[in-house]
Amino acid sequence: MPQGLPNRIRDAFTFQAVVAGMTLIVCVMAAALVGREVAARQWLRAEADAYWRARTTDAAYPPPFGANMQGYFVPSGGGAWDSIVSGDRAVASLVWFKDAPEGFSSRRDTGGVLLVDRREAGTLYLAVSMGLFDRLLALAAGGLALLTVGTIFVVSWLTYRTSKRMVLPIHQLADEVGRWNPAGDDDGTPAPLESREGAGREAQALSSALHGLGERIASFVRREREFTRDASHELRTPLTVIRVASDMIAADPATPPHQQRPLLRIRRASQEMEAVIDALLVLARERGVMPQSELFEVAEVVEEEVEKIRPMFESKHLGLRVDLQARPRLEAPPRVLGVMLGHLLRNAWAFTEQGEVEVVVADDRIVVRDTGIGMSHEVLQRVYEPFYRVDPFGQAGKGIGLSIVRRLGTRFGWPVSLDSTPGEGTTVTIQLARPAAD
Repeated sequence: MPQGLPNRIRDAFTFQAVVAGMTLIVCVMAAALVGREVAARQWLRAEADAYWRARTTDAAYPPPFGANMQGYFVPSGGGAWDSIVSGDRAVASLVWFKDAPEGFSSRRDTGGVLLVDRREAGTLYLAVSMGLFDRLLALAAGGLALLTVGTIFVVSWLTYRTSKRMVLPIHQLADEVGRWNPAGDDDGTPAPLESREGAGREAQALSSALHGLGERIASFVRREREFTRDASHELRTPLTVIRVASDMIAADPATPPHQQRPLLRIRRASQEMEAVIDALLVLARERGVMPQSELFEVAEVVEEEVEKIRPMFESKHLGLRVDLQARPRLEAPPRVLGVMLGHLLRNAWAFTEQGEVEVVVADDRIVVRDTGIGMSHEVLQRVYEPFYRVDPFGQAGKGIGLSIVRRLGTRFGWPVSLDSTPGEGTTVTIQLARPAAD
């Protein structure tokens, strides 16, 4: 699960603090390693100067001797090395001191530093062990590490608190946007953040922009509802009047025979317009607002659409038959399936001059197969484009039938596939969803 913004800011600051702390520790350790020998030499020089000052008043003043520093004094013209006495302490071996040059020198095997200071009264040997400096260095590094960890913890906590307080208005705004439903009945657009404590200018600007966007979307939704309501009434009513009037005129015995063909075209055009209006109204709805679903038999919808369009096929002396291989049931809007099938049947009628159109109902698909002119591979690549037409017979229409069918199929989970051979015909398959259980 992605982290929230306060946690991400805290992690970023923590990472920076860790890197800075580790860098500081490494730099201090490197400086201490380089400077410990310098400090040891300064300490030896200070002890040597203090010893010579004390010796001017007390010739028997002993050189310093302890756990961390050993001092030996050899008078000028002194005796054997193994009999030298320094402050009542016997020395067993001074081989390293004896061979050391005057001044400072380091011993690599033990890590000690030696100062050989020769003067008129004798030679002072002062040696210091680096163990003391190593312990001091370890203590300093440990203290610095603890200080760094504490600083990182405090910085992380303060950063988290501050960032959480900074992004709290954004979280509140995100919660409001998540609860907002533009298609709902209430006007729940996100409220501006100007009056909220802690809301910065950026959050206020974002809130105002989202508030304005929400109002515009709500306005669009209201206009869509009004258009759907008005179109459903204002467009369907005159089409119904036209269709009923044309049916009455066609049924009137006084109607001349030569007017039957124009009346048939009027009836056909009104039916096509009703189907187009139904499809466009469905597609104009928001994806989350679907037509009312119900449990229905696919065969009933197929037979209804076939009977609606059968007079058109009879006018061209074309066969139209239904092959019910199964009787599946679906939980879906039946009108949508009827609109899709109606468009496919009208396309088959328009591009078939002889033969028949067969509608096959299987358990998981509907197949519309015609014996029309067919389509080439190039035409198949563009046949779903809106307003693209292949019209060798001069049929009426706008060339949006297959585009509407495909969009409706995509919307409701009924993918449409098309196979065609020039001169042999076209087969369109509507792949249905899993049939509903009885």
